[in-house]
Amino acid sequence: MPRRARMYIPGYPYHIVQRGNNRQACFFEVENYRVFLKYMSEVMPRYGNSLHAYCLMTNHVHLLITPECVDSISNFMKVVCSRYAQYINKKYTRTGSLWEGRHKASVIDSESYLLKCYRYIELNPVTADMVKRPEGYAWSSNHYNAWGGQNSMISGHESYLALGQNQAQRCLNYRKLFDEALSTEDCHAIGKALYFSMPLGSEEFMKQIENQTGRMIGYAHQGRPYAKLVKNKSLRPLK
Repeated sequence: MPRRARMYIPGYPYHIVQRGNNRQACFFEVENYRVFLKYMSEVMPRYGNSLHAYCLMTNHVHLLITPECVDSISNFMKVVCSRYAQYINKKYTRTGSLWEGRHKASVIDSESYLLKCYRYIELNPVTADMVKRPEGYAWSSNHYNAWGGQNSMISGHESYLALGQNQAQRCLNYRKLFDEALSTEDCHAIGKALYFSMPLGSEEFMKQIENQTGRMIGYAHQGRPYAKLVKNKSLRPLK
C-alpha cells in the first residue's frame, strides 16, 4: 500500500523530527553539527520556510517550521537530509541509510501549544541529562530565543514576538517560561502527536485542520499500542 501523502498547510507551524537510522547517531563530532546548520541556512530560504526553533541531538533533529507553500517543508527536508547524508558517507567512508525513513511532522496549535513546543525542543538536552540548563547546549535555538544571540536562520513566530515589545523583553519573558517544567501531560501529548504525525491542539483547532485538509483526524492503532510501547520502554516519548 502506498504511503499516505503528506499535506502541509502554508502558514501553520509544524514540529518536525528526523531520526537517525535504527536510532543510531547521525552526528559524530562538532564539525558535523556545523555542517548540518550550514546546509539548513542555505536551503531554508530557498523553499520558503520560517524556522522558529531547533535542536540537533546526537541521533535526531528537532525543528519548528512554518512553511509558505504546501511543499516547502518536504523540499527542505529532502535536500538538507540528502546533502548531509552524502557528506557523512563520504567523510566516514560509510554506506547505507543515515536516516530512519521520512521525517515525522505534527502541525501545532499556536494558541495552546506553540510556546510549549518551543520549550520541549530546547529542553531536549536537559531531558537527556546532557546539560543542566538549555543554554548550556551549543546546538539549539535557545541561545537566540532566550538570550538574544546572533542567528540569521531564526524567525520569531507571532506567539514568540508577543512576549515583548523588543528582543530584550522577549528574551527575558521567554526565559521565565523555563522556570516551570513542562507537565507530564504536555510532554506526552507532544510526543504522541509526533509519533503519529498528527495535529496537536484544541478540538476547534482539529476541526480547522480537518477543513483545511479535507481529511478526518484520528489515530491509526496499527501494531503495538503507543502507551504499551512507552510503558515497556521499547519506545520512549519522542524528545
